[in-house]
Amino acid sequence: MAEFYVTVHQSEHGYDVSCPTLKGCHSQGETEEEALENIRDAIEAYLAAFREMTREEEVRTVEVAV
Repeated sequence: MAEFYVTVHQSEHGYDVSCPTLKGCHSQGETEEEALENIRDAIEAYLAAFREMTREEEVRTVEVAV
């Protein structure tokens, strides 16, 4: 389980949401709740694609105090 910051913007078409940590990871929804659920799905898909693209590479994790 990981946590990600997301930005939420209300517009005349509903809600736009993005994850600044994951370049290009955006979604939307008619309601804020729908938009947040959609960005969860988008983050999961982004991370799955990242794992697939880097499966042959040596990947490390680091901890950062904030």
